[in-house]
Amino acid sequence: MAGTDVLMSVYDYSARSIDGQQLSLSTWRAQALLIVNVASRCGFTPQYSALEALYRRFRARGFAVLGFPCDQFGHQEPGDEAEIRAFCTTQYEVSFPLFAKIEVKGPNAHPLYRYLCESLPGLLGLKAIKWNFTKFLISPAGEPVRRFAPADKPEGLVQAISEQLPPG
Repeated sequence: MAGTDVLMSVYDYSARSIDGQQLSLSTWRAQALLIVNVASRCGFTPQYSALEALYRRFRARGFAVLGFPCDQFGHQEPGDEAEIRAFCTTQYEVSFPLFAKIEVKGPNAHPLYRYLCESLPGLLGLKAIKWNFTKFLISPAGEPVRRFAPADKPEGLVQAISEQLPPG
């Protein structure tokens, strides 16, 4: 679908991993995904623990959390990729995939986030990401199915995630 602005699923996008490799989201084809813009110095940063718990609980059933660090909200992700990875692994034992720092709003927003925000507007129909730890649940078909606010605790997403997975 190269050359078109209308893409049909998250699998049509790619992003640079925290290790610098360009990865297609089709790597996770047929899996339910929780895509989250994350930050290391945010009041919601402790959600890393619950996101990791969700990942460990459901990954064998075809689920992954994908973390996208972003420094657009209160300069709460000032580090480079090496610092972000070290923080996440030492402080929260994060093992789910992390990506290089991106922008999630404005003219330089990553195309994946433009697609997600267009597909699932937030409160009052607003399309912009309002803060760190906004969460998008993606079906195994690669379609955005639900958007969760930063204050929505990951442990409260169990039912919605389960509905996207095969029985297990």
